[in-house]
Amino acid sequence: MASTIQALPTEVVYLITAGEVIDSLASAVRELVENSLDAGATRIVVYLWPQQWRIRVADNGCGMNLEDLQQAATAHSTSKIRSSDDLWKINSLGFRGEALHSLTTLAELEILSRPADGNLGWRVVYGDDGKAQTVEATAIAPGTVVTVSNLFGNCPSRRQGLPSAAQQMKAVQATIYQIALCHPQVTWQLWQNDRIWFTISPAATTGQLLPQILPQVRQGDLQELKLEIPHPPNPQLPTPNSQLSLVVGLPDRCHRHRPDWVRIAVNGRMVKSPELEQTILSAFHRTLPRDRYPICLLHLEISPDQINWNRNPAKTEIYLNELNYWQEQITQAIDQALRIEDANFKEAVQTTRVSKLLKAAEEKGGYKFNPNHPKIEGTQHTLKAVAQVSNTYIVAEHPGGMWLVEQHIAHERVLYEQICDNWQLVPVEPSIILYQLSPAQVSQLQRIGLDIETFGEQLWAVRNIPALLQQREDCAEAILELSWGGDLQTAQVAVACRTAIRNGTPLNLPEMQTLLDQWQRTRNPRTCPHGRPIYLSLEESALARFFRRHWVIGKSHGI
Repeated sequence: MASTIQALPTEVVYLITAGEVIDSLASAVRELVENSLDAGATRIVVYLWPQQWRIRVADNGCGMNLEDLQQAATAHSTSKIRSSDDLWKINSLGFRGEALHSLTTLAELEILSRPADGNLGWRVVYGDDGKAQTVEATAIAPGTVVTVSNLFGNCPSRRQGLPSAAQQMKAVQATIYQIALCHPQVTWQLWQNDRIWFTISPAATTGQLLPQILPQVRQGDLQELKLEIPHPPNPQLPTPNSQLSLVVGLPDRCHRHRPDWVRIAVNGRMVKSPELEQTILSAFHRTLPRDRYPICLLHLEISPDQINWNRNPAKTEIYLNELNYWQEQITQAIDQALRIEDANFKEAVQTTRVSKLLKAAEEKGGYKFNPNHPKIEGTQHTLKAVAQVSNTYIVAEHPGGMWLVEQHIAHERVLYEQICDNWQLVPVEPSIILYQLSPAQVSQLQRIGLDIETFGEQLWAVRNIPALLQQREDCAEAILELSWGGDLQTAQVAVACRTAIRNGTPLNLPEMQTLLDQWQRTRNPRTCPHGRPIYLSLEESALARFFRRHWVIGKSHGI
């Protein structure tokens, strides 16, 4: 009996693997612009003709000489790795040597290129085997221009299975945005059907670039942090330190309905990492309103020996060594970014009554605490309580202006973090008696650790309570509130809210100062555990502009 197993023809193998690498217009664009970035380009122009399935990418990178051009599109040809050992020290965006050859299998490919030190450029047209068919000298500025025509022309079914042209253009835009955020120093220009589509101007940092891509976010809504962190200790592989770059939306300023702006990049490429995404979300826990998600862009620049990129053809998923170590570093970095002492303040809150004043405050640049100002004993910062407004807001003076701090939610933040760090249930005598609890309420109190038992018909006795509630006259009402549902953290928030100083409570200056000092030492001082902003800051310079103290004497008298 003849064997039914046959080796696939080479052209079929190439067609299958090409479809894994290039599966859409967006993936073709991604592969080409990543080649441009690997070539050191600082300006990349992408032209798209979606109806004709044509793409052109022009860059000012290092270019290729004729010998490299003739080899560029043959199967698994690359300048980026030489041996299997190199798979563990990849520093480039591309390394498989698959993209250009895949494009010759799926489309018509032409490359014009001239190296920076060359006097002559070359034009090469490739056949479907990746070999150069046409080679001729051409006039071109240093850099490379790649044109892909009739993409998927030999795979009509592939085109039919793709989304509409408009949806594909949206995917291309999202791809460019993701890459641009990893490489903020690059200038981008996108054309569609011979008309300019959008541009991205270069910026010094990702945070400065982000408002071009997410216009509803302003520079003052963001906090940037760049840290040098050591690699996990490994005596066999001494490696240089890593860079952790972080851009976070301040939780009192901006957040999202979906977790669509929790983004992670590793060594210049956006990747999917559910473990690291969950780490980021956990670090923002109890700083945002219910069902809201943070804006957070994380970029790790780490030694290649910590990463295995060879997980899938699109290189969007990775294996990261020492995952727990990197999760700890990320959590600590986010905690540091959310503290107040490093913040640049540009007030984002608008209210009818003070809109003019806040507009004046917004026009000024960032504010940082003055490290030379004498600090109040026992505090991190220089906030001095000076008054109370409506028995609700503490007016605090600092070297650069004044703050308004809502006393209840500031105290709620203090108590919540204390409770989380020292959750303690204490015996209570006599027991607290509750009436007519449902089985679900009894189960809920048991779930958060309370000792509760039947005390009679429709009566239950609670034998222990959260420590913070034992001095409160409304302890029974607080326990009843805890019985209505939620996990332990929800209960901790409820206890903090119930125990915090009420708005409308008069405070003297020492009491206000104590609260300010405690609040400033919290880990997440910007928002309460429910996600509400705690303070409003107004700079002295903004006040001066509002009251026109910059006018010269004489002008203000009408002279």
